[in-house]
Formats: sequence, structure tokens, C-alpha cells
Amino acid sequence: MPQPLTLTEMLAVLDDPRSVSDLHTYYLGTGDETFTGGQFDQLGGGGSRPETAGAITAEDLVAVELLRVRVPPQQALDLLQGPLGERVAAELGRIPVDVALGADEAYPLVVAGGPADTAWRALRDVRGIGWVVAGKLLARKRPKLVPVYDTVVSCAYRTGTGFWEWLHGRLREDEGVLTQRLHALHKEAGLPEAVSLLRVLDVVFWMRHRPVHSGDHCVGIRLP
Repeated sequence: MPQPLTLTEMLAVLDDPRSVSDLHTYYLGTGDETFTGGQFDQLGGGGSRPETAGAITAEDLVAVELLRVRVPPQQALDLLQGPLGERVAAELGRIPVDVALGADEAYPLVVAGGPADTAWRALRDVRGIGWVVAGKLLARKRPKLVPVYDTVVSCAYRTGTGFWEWLHGRLREDEGVLTQRLHALHKEAGLPEAVSLLRVLDVVFWMRHRPVHSGDHCVGIRLP
């Protein structure tokens, strides 16, 4: 099984000139394609704003649809006005909105048994939601802490289970050079402030790998 990307390999992908143009295409609508996911972070003012940070809202459900997934109607109602929503809200209440993955305070939140992990598992185990949608819902609620993660991005990174902990480690490696590079890329691409550094990372890798991703037998991203 291929090993996950090294920090050096991740930086090489970010430093490729295509990264800025891909971010422009995704967020600013340049090029031949339009990506509704460019509004995922910003719809309705974002999912982590104070008045809505503690619960899943109807805006959050629409936001994940912008990423080409959806929560089925019955499960959506449970999230908005049922026990599932209450369970997720209880965990969200334990997760500060301003803690970024890679920070000292982040690890207890994302490690197995932490509140982010508990909320993700509560969502993942619901029929019709699953691990991809669960992660996207939490990324909407805590964009600095939880990355958007799907099969394309997983393949690009060559990662599997334990992804949050793996990325947390990469962000801390070599005195935080990955975070520094993401800041620079965010600025160079002229992205809205609402777009988190984690979103910069996942969009670059998703855009780069999506056109060549070949499903279960794919060997991962083609490095520059």
C-alpha cells in the first residue's frame, strides 16, 4: 500500500503554479467550469458564526449540497429538530470555533474520543450520511479545525483512517512550514477571508487529482 505523502511532497504540490490558477477557478469562477463549492465556506455568513456555531442549521445542509453531496430528508429533519441534532450540538458546544488544526489545543479535540471525533462518528453511523458527508458537515461548522475530506482527497494524500491526526502532525512538522505556505497561497490567490487554510489545502489537492482519479485502483496524486 502506498505511503502517505511526505511534507516535502505536499509542499511540492502547493508550490506548483497550477495551485493558484486552480484556486481562482474554484473560488472566482475563472476557466471553463463553475464550482458551487466555492460558496461552501461563505453561504449565509458561514457555519461557525456565533449565532449558529452550536448547531446544524438548514444553511449548513444547503452548504454541503454545494459540495455535491446531500443529507436525506428524514436525517435532515433529525439534525434540525431531533435527537441526532441534539447529540451533535452537545459535542459542538465542546469545540471552540477558533482552534486550528495543528495547534496544541487541537489534538484533544480530534483524537479518538474527542468531541470532534464523537460528533463525526454520531453522524457517520446514520444511514444515508456516512463518513464523507459527516466530515463535510463538521468542516462547515469548524472550518479551521476539520478539513473537507472525500475519496478523491484521500487518494491524493494516500491516507486512510486517522486522517485528522495525520494532518495535524503534518501541520506541526518543520516549525509549521505547511501553515506558512498555505497562508502565502491564500494571499496570492486573493481568496475571501472566510476561506480557511484547510480549505485551501483540500481544494488544491482535489482540483489537481480529480481529473485523473481512477477509483479504487488509483495510486494517488501525480507529483510535480
